[in-house]
Amino acid sequence: MSLALNDPQGRQFRYLRLSVTDVCNYRCAYCLPQGYKKCQTSPELTLSEIARLLRAFSVLSFKKLRLTGGEPTLRDDLPEIIREASSSGFQVGLTTNGYRLAQKVRRLKESGLSLLNVSLDSMSPQRFKMVTGKDEFTNLQRDLDEALALGFDRIKINTVLLKGLNDDEFPQFLEYVKQRPITLRFIELMPTEQNKEFFHQHHTRSDLFVKELKSLGWKENSKEANSGPATEYSHEEFLGKIGFISPYAENFCAQCNRLRVSARGDLRLCLFGKGEVSLRDYLQDDESLKELVGFIQNTLHLKPVSHSLHEGDYGDMRTLSTYGG
Repeated sequence: MSLALNDPQGRQFRYLRLSVTDVCNYRCAYCLPQGYKKCQTSPELTLSEIARLLRAFSVLSFKKLRLTGGEPTLRDDLPEIIREASSSGFQVGLTTNGYRLAQKVRRLKESGLSLLNVSLDSMSPQRFKMVTGKDEFTNLQRDLDEALALGFDRIKINTVLLKGLNDDEFPQFLEYVKQRPITLRFIELMPTEQNKEFFHQHHTRSDLFVKELKSLGWKENSKEANSGPATEYSHEEFLGKIGFISPYAENFCAQCNRLRVSARGDLRLCLFGKGEVSLRDYLQDDESLKELVGFIQNTLHLKPVSHSLHEGDYGDMRTLSTYGG
């Protein structure tokens, strides 16, 4: 029997973002500028624990799963995780930095992956290296085109808007999707404990880019049911689409439909809230399924109405690598 998961505001949740590792091999300036440093003592969730977690969220009518990190492709058993999720009825997506993507993506698709999101924060090889700490721009461009040829249900590019680093590349990003059926989404930089100074230097609002896009003839698309927070635009002369994720926009949280679980089984109700609750004790045997479902239902009543970014409060989020944004 499937159950619906609703919070006191009437928002329905059907989308789970699961971090499978907080390890990352990039050094993105807005996330891990000094590189990954291990600070957790408990191990990551095992495949069997993940299977039990997914079973519980499936009972709660969750249909969409996004695997994040860190960098999720660093987990050797990622294909098995995808296969388990797909066989449990989830539409499975993956967010990745795209490192050596062509070597991995075919097997991941064969395991059941249908949605692919890849980070691309500059159309300049030099700036790409400056932002990510990796000289991988050319390889990523090639690998993305190879992934396109595999016929994924949807491929998206994630681009963090950075004042003074990539905000002048808007025309190049538009040109990139002209002949590619990709949705390129600009994401406003979000503050964390570790990037406060960087945020103040490089945060820029998406409003001006939306205005420019509309002046070029792009039209806002109607939102699909259970879609994410992005507002997307299309143009008759472009195969691809452009989207914006604007956490400072009015009523941004009113459309929230997702929950997040860390690589160690911690449920986080709001990315920029305070605290999380551990689900791990309920993931040790199959007999705890009913208790786990009930615990998630009861915990959802603690979900805040909205984040408090407008007040300069980003909760206790130390780094986005813990939950993958």
